[in-house]
Amino acid sequence: MKIYLGSDHGGFKLKENFKQYLLVNHADFQIEDCGAFAFEPADDYPFFAFQVAEKVSSNSDQALGILLCRSGSGMVIAANKVKDVRAVELYDEKIAAHSKSHNHANVIAFSGDYLNLPRMIELFEIFLKTASDESERHVRRVMQITNYEENREI
Repeated sequence: MKIYLGSDHGGFKLKENFKQYLLVNHADFQIEDCGAFAFEPADDYPFFAFQVAEKVSSNSDQALGILLCRSGSGMVIAANKVKDVRAVELYDEKIAAHSKSHNHANVIAFSGDYLNLPRMIELFEIFLKTASDESERHVRRVMQITNYEENREI
């Protein structure tokens, strides 16, 4: 699996710590940090969201994007503008599992202000271990989103 990481100033420290967690505990993953590469208090989250989302969109079958900002919400809004991206913010166990199984999310976002590293790891591991539910109703719904992206119709 290829994991693309991105954060603005609001999630920078958490991203750096999480990256170390991935390198130690998921050495079989390919990790690509898409920035920020230094703490810059005036940077803007859309740039990093688009960087990660474009990479996931290009490699959607084998890729996961992980975004961090102060709330997580801004990153999700920006990332979902990119075709073939289904970005969600993870904040509890049920959402972590549901977003993967039912919604086939391929980009996840975390809040640098409201989560700590152990909680982020916990939610990430739940998401990672959850299988995408390939039952007809979930696949149909994901295809409706894809059809709308491509044709502006369901």
